[in-house]
Amino acid sequence: MNIPNEKHAWMVKIGEKGQFVIPKEARELFDLHPGNEILVLGDEKRGLAILPKEMQQEYIHRIFTEIEE
Repeated sequence: MNIPNEKHAWMVKIGEKGQFVIPKEARELFDLHPGNEILVLGDEKRGLAILPKEMQQEYIHRIFTEIEE
């Protein structure tokens, strides 16, 4: 798989309780720590997006603006 610079992809498994672990490299890259809140957005056609809490307003606006266009 050819991934452009500054883009990343990780494979994770979903456990029996529906949980998954964010890979260590991703946690370090996005400065995620225990106790941080994240926002999970879902679109039935486009999939899931996971955002750090401090980015939620910007991305919610961008996502829903793009959907309406």
